[in-house]
Amino acid sequence: MPNPQFNSHNKEEYPPMHTAEHIINRAMCRLFNTGRSVNAHVERKKSRLDFLATQPMGDKEARLLEEEVNRVIQLDLQVTYITTTRQAAEQYDVDLSRIPHDSSEAVRIVQVGDYDTCLCIGSHVAHTQQIGRVEIYSNAYDPERARWRIRYRLTESDPTYND
Repeated sequence: MPNPQFNSHNKEEYPPMHTAEHIINRAMCRLFNTGRSVNAHVERKKSRLDFLATQPMGDKEARLLEEEVNRVIQLDLQVTYITTTRQAAEQYDVDLSRIPHDSSEAVRIVQVGDYDTCLCIGSHVAHTQQIGRVEIYSNAYDPERARWRIRYRLTESDPTYND
């Protein structure tokens, strides 16, 4: 697809934190079958993600999630991009429902090794060890809304990463 035109992005992410979000989302799908986050606030120093969870979740699940995410980061997976059309993106099994109806026909698929594949126009690291280590420092389950909120930050970031 020559010279694709993407919609403008509403913010500039900190690539290590944003790439960590991708890994956390896939880990939640694999470990707890929750689906991807329903609400996200991703910032440089600390971030928050909310997941729909039919069962109460707490510290045990947070530890399992943190261990899985850091295991994947240490694999030093390459982050790659595929630029294609909405229609062609269907073959990659990505969720097209979050794309605004009036957005461009061009889409970008981000692949974190063979671990995660999703649509995204944000900024990412080139390989996962540049993320550093993810620390989930708090979590809370809201039974009325069936939502589990985690808050995380990055530690031990790669000193060679330069944004």
